[in-house]
Amino acid sequence: MRNSKYISVLTLFYLSNVVSMAFGHIGTHADLLQDGMTATSLIRMGTGDYGYESVPHWCQLPKDVTQLGNTHGNIIVDAAGSVYFNTDTARSVMVYRADGSFVRAFGQQTVGIHDMVLHQEGDTSFIYAAHLGGHQVVKYTLDGQLVWTLPWPDASGKYQNAGQYKPTAVTVAPDGSFYVADGYGENWIHHFRADRSYVRSFGGKGQAPGRFDTCHGLRVDTRTSPPTLIVCDRENRRLQRFSLDGNFLEVLATGLRRPCHIDFLGDLTVVAELEARVTILDKDFRVLAHLGDNPDHTQWASHPVGPDQWQEGVFMAPHGVAFDGSGNLYVMDWNRSGRISKLVRQP
Repeated sequence: MRNSKYISVLTLFYLSNVVSMAFGHIGTHADLLQDGMTATSLIRMGTGDYGYESVPHWCQLPKDVTQLGNTHGNIIVDAAGSVYFNTDTARSVMVYRADGSFVRAFGQQTVGIHDMVLHQEGDTSFIYAAHLGGHQVVKYTLDGQLVWTLPWPDASGKYQNAGQYKPTAVTVAPDGSFYVADGYGENWIHHFRADRSYVRSFGGKGQAPGRFDTCHGLRVDTRTSPPTLIVCDRENRRLQRFSLDGNFLEVLATGLRRPCHIDFLGDLTVVAELEARVTILDKDFRVLAHLGDNPDHTQWASHPVGPDQWQEGVFMAPHGVAFDGSGNLYVMDWNRSGRISKLVRQP
């Protein structure tokens, strides 16, 4: 594996003891459903202070389910450590405990969610989601109650019909206003007030700074004062920063391998790169570590790679990524069978 300081492979016998002590018994390999990770080795990756260990078989499938189904969305982690991710099935939002056990699923009326973000409103957290399959944005409670839907922004004047609007990401500012990236459509970012009224659009298709070639993911960065907006400009292979009123500020990182989504933890930024890698950046957006880099270029950004070809701790097409409060990482591969990985931060 390239860009790694070390790789250690433990035997299945040793691993079963380690995992059982840490997370409780998960059964033998024969007990695992075929959609689960097929590798039986724990892999250590990363460099220096940014070392991680994979957790084999982390994502345990619900009863009577043999495949997660297509994973083409993102991952979020709530304050209690529960993990939420998307599949293109009736289990549109799946909820897991930190130990990898399934809790519940919801969102059957909004299949095709491509991104989610948590937003705290008073004492209550909500999920805002870019519903690519419905050409809309939706808001859910954490227990799966649909609060509202927001259709295509006709007021923007950028579209002739709803079908041209293909939202890939959503993020929420501290004041409750929110931004939607039309990454699979016309490459505009649309700004809405907290009451869902339209404010403005900015960006558009292009390679120049301030333009996008698939504005795939975005997040409000509250580490700056005032907060700013970071955009994953996927096919231009860069991250860009904007003010919250839509003014271009700077290009933050270039030469990335098709960045899809980002997340923050303190000064760290983690990037899911569709071409088979996860990258951790420092506060100045310089590379600290590459994780899970795949030496087999035929698997880069490859959707149909089956479980029999997966390698523990090696990615094919990272599409979503999230930190938890302890610095552990959850990674979603864009994969027909469905694949979610957990990487545990090492001291």
